[in-house]
Amino acid sequence: MPRRSFALTFASRHRACEGFVEHPEVTVATRVDQGRVADAPVKNFVDRTLPEALRPYARLARLDRPIGWWLLMWPAWWSVALAGVAAGQPPNVWHLALLMIGSIVMRGAGCTYNDILDRDIDARVERTRSRPIPSGQVKVEAAMLFMLAQAFVGLAVVLQFNPFTIVLAFGSLVIVALYPLAKRVIDMPQLILGFAFSWGALVGWSATFGSLAAAPVLIYIGSIFWTIGYDTIYAHQDRRDDAIIGVRSSARLFANNSKLAVGVVYAAAVTLFALATGLAGGGVLAFLGLAAFAVHLARQVTRLSPDDPAACLDAFRSNRWAGWLFFAGLVADSVVAPLL
Repeated sequence: MPRRSFALTFASRHRACEGFVEHPEVTVATRVDQGRVADAPVKNFVDRTLPEALRPYARLARLDRPIGWWLLMWPAWWSVALAGVAAGQPPNVWHLALLMIGSIVMRGAGCTYNDILDRDIDARVERTRSRPIPSGQVKVEAAMLFMLAQAFVGLAVVLQFNPFTIVLAFGSLVIVALYPLAKRVIDMPQLILGFAFSWGALVGWSATFGSLAAAPVLIYIGSIFWTIGYDTIYAHQDRRDDAIIGVRSSARLFANNSKLAVGVVYAAAVTLFALATGLAGGGVLAFLGLAAFAVHLARQVTRLSPDDPAACLDAFRSNRWAGWLFFAGLVADSVVAPLL
């Protein structure tokens, strides 16, 4: 399909997914005028409210696509909630707030770093060529300074925790640094992304207890499987372009077997979460939340259509709500159990 035709088709499908009906020619023109990134939600916070001068940096930090920091945050919040179950008390709200802030700024810093390294690749992929660096909205030097500013905010957050957690948090930096390079070396870079995005599962527990145990380790490993699943769905948007330019991904690796592969890794995630919940002393409410989480993932698998970019994006974004289901069950269990 010609490049322009593909862009128009993707834009049209994306609007249909979001519940808007617009003429594709108008949609593309508007996106170019506003500098909107191709896979950003329509009428997002950045495009609606921020001053024009700040928008490119907000897009660089992915504030127009908040699903990323939700996915980074969930393993940490699950772990804090699970620690509350183990301790027989509600989760620490201060820890939840810190981990939310940390997830937002460190996801932004990581994406900025990724975009600096991938600027040449992004310029050759239809979905990513509109990002701030390849589109010329932000210079590389300015992006580096912006990345450091976000990292300093993340450092301020980490320093609020106990010494063990501070050291543990710094352990993720090596993995974060390696991830953008993984797509050039291995066939499943989503595994490395899982190592990085799931690290909060260790941090959330240690923030409460100042140490680790089997339960948070199982949440960590389970979150890696979950990440492989949802990011394989996401990667199907770029499968054709990735094949042309030689970028590796699990979407290309699994290809026509992607539905089965995603189902297997999602099943592994749910199994490990169940073991972690049991080890932490979780009760009926915790397992009900996990069951709802499992049903949500199963629904993603049954509806997965790898050749439909808009459907893949919609399924990927729905993991925000999947995270709420498991978290709500853990919180309910930690609040109700002590009263019984």
